[in-house]
Amino acid sequence: MTAGAGAGAGTGTGTGTGAGDAPRRRGRPARKDAAAGPSARQQILDAAREEFAARGYDKTSVRGIAKAAGVDPALVHHYFGTKDEVFESAIEITFEPALPIPGKVLAAGPDKIGEQLARNFFGIWENPATRTPLLAVVRSALTHDAAAAVLRSFVLRRLLGQVAERLDVPDPKLRAELAASQMVGIALLRYVIKAEPLASADIEEIIGLVAPTLQRYLTES
Repeated sequence: MTAGAGAGAGTGTGTGTGAGDAPRRRGRPARKDAAAGPSARQQILDAAREEFAARGYDKTSVRGIAKAAGVDPALVHHYFGTKDEVFESAIEITFEPALPIPGKVLAAGPDKIGEQLARNFFGIWENPATRTPLLAVVRSALTHDAAAAVLRSFVLRRLLGQVAERLDVPDPKLRAELAASQMVGIALLRYVIKAEPLASADIEEIIGLVAPTLQRYLTES
């Protein structure tokens, strides 16, 4: 009896754990999840971007992100902590394709800034691969302060701010905000609300109409 009981305990039957197993702490991923390493983290980020894009910030949950990624919710908390943190991480990598825009715009020369800015900005929106995560930002920014702050920071500081501060014009920050209002407003109507005829208009026609306004905002004294 004693030997049998000892054997049963050693095999980890019932509710016990095996002798070689470390107990799982609350809020930490199981070993099989943790072993997935960076690929599991990337799965979560990809799923988060799709969930935020489809549902907006308020209707997206950590549990929903975990389900879409095929992982335990504890793994989301393990890598990112809160929903705000996973949102910020997902959005950060969303903006990578847009980071070269200031350099390209400035390299085009003072007379072409408006056209290059419009072409590069809307070029990212026209690409389905980069449009989906950007939709997550805009939709979420409409209902959540943290998402709005992320969008402001990107458009004003990392995009238009870098362009405006290199130009010899008065009130560069105000001009950058006016240009941002023009481009973000068009993106909202064309890609989020899908207002016609703007949603179906040829992108070259839009660039041609918008570029002179951006040029005036950013260069005219």
